[in-house]
Amino acid sequence: MKISYNWLKEYINIDLDAETLGKKLTSTGLEVESIESYEEVEGSLNGLVVGKVLTCENHPNADKLKVTTVDIGDGNQLPVVCGAPNVEKGHKVVVAPVGTTLHHISGESFEIKKTKIRGEVSEGMICAEDEIGLGNDHTGVLVLDADLDIGTPIKDHFNPLQDQVFEIGLTPNRADAASHIGVARDIRAFTGHKVQLPSLSKFKVDNNDLPIEVIIENMEACPRYSGVTIKGVTIQESPRWLKNRLRSIGLSPINNVVDITNFVLHEFGQPLHAFDADQITGNKVIVKTMPKGSKFTTLDEEERELLETDLMICNKKEGMCIAGVFGGIKSGVTDNTKNIFLESAYFSPDYIRRTAHYHELKTDASFRFERGTDPDITVHALKRAAMLIKELAGGTISSEVVDIYPKKLNPFKVPVSYAHIDRLIGKSIPKDEIKSILERLHDHLMLFYERKTLEGGADNNGL
Repeated sequence: MKISYNWLKEYINIDLDAETLGKKLTSTGLEVESIESYEEVEGSLNGLVVGKVLTCENHPNADKLKVTTVDIGDGNQLPVVCGAPNVEKGHKVVVAPVGTTLHHISGESFEIKKTKIRGEVSEGMICAEDEIGLGNDHTGVLVLDADLDIGTPIKDHFNPLQDQVFEIGLTPNRADAASHIGVARDIRAFTGHKVQLPSLSKFKVDNNDLPIEVIIENMEACPRYSGVTIKGVTIQESPRWLKNRLRSIGLSPINNVVDITNFVLHEFGQPLHAFDADQITGNKVIVKTMPKGSKFTTLDEEERELLETDLMICNKKEGMCIAGVFGGIKSGVTDNTKNIFLESAYFSPDYIRRTAHYHELKTDASFRFERGTDPDITVHALKRAAMLIKELAGGTISSEVVDIYPKKLNPFKVPVSYAHIDRLIGKSIPKDEIKSILERLHDHLMLFYERKTLEGGADNNGL
């Protein structure tokens, strides 16, 4: 499991460097197997500077080339041969002086050297967007804002993200830590710093124009199901910050709505699924199993034969999704999607584990569901995602929040004594310190749920 250092700092104050934090996390039971660097742009634009084209003349020996003089500050004026059609006198441009290593968007890298091009000396390069890894455009050089100071490092202008990413070997019993907020909770336990959760105070239902009925036929497999509709969205590319969050942990951005569901999954540990609401026949979502041998085509375009224990999310006519595991090819979000039904549910780990194993489908969602997600955060994660969708995709929240949870699951109770803790750890820890750590963990839980406070034991040996 990958956890971003920068992302963690959105939820808790961290006054430790990444290496020290990694050691602390390992000591809490979240084994950090490695710490890797992430760069939004390979090379982070090092060595590139703002230059001003002072002169731009036709190359005497090549019709498609220009001979320029570029001022890069501190009295340095470089002769640069350039083949871009849009290079002009007076432009502020990205300049790679001799010795700079360029990292092309394709992944290729090369060092700029002094050279002669058709008889003219060139001591640098005026760069296009793709040549420095900022995008795919190669129609001409990247023309910068006219008010930028000559000689300014390009990285100070574009501020490419740099991050450290923890690879945590998560044990099956630590599903509670399968998210950034889950890891922040452990950090709170040993630092005492507060966990700051995203605010939901501005969540509101705009209208009830697109209500969708939810029917759960198999309560054992699905004890809780929450959902809401968002109408009038625009599917498009995600903003830079969201793409960076996902890329830093190894995920490829898809579109704003799908990216938001992935973001909230790795933020809270609660898997979500977005359906194209216009594909929900009869405006009904039915959670049920289907007859053994039923055919269903998943997002990877593979037709699968279902088991009688495979929990499905269906409309009135057919299956739309293998619950908690994998979406269907027909009902997912596409570029043409205008209306969304957003799902946030708690599914039985036994059902999900059996289905994922049988169909050989291991996804981020099934990883968490089969280990056991938290049934108490479905609505919280749902509202968080709905607010982000409104912000990044537009639209209106067009139904009340559906939340079917007829038989609440009780939280686990773990009786423990101070003496037993000392025996397991192998050293004596002051009782006040033990209780303080547990209370800090409990405080985080109380941000989400209405649960009883910790109660003292009957004597000094119990918690």
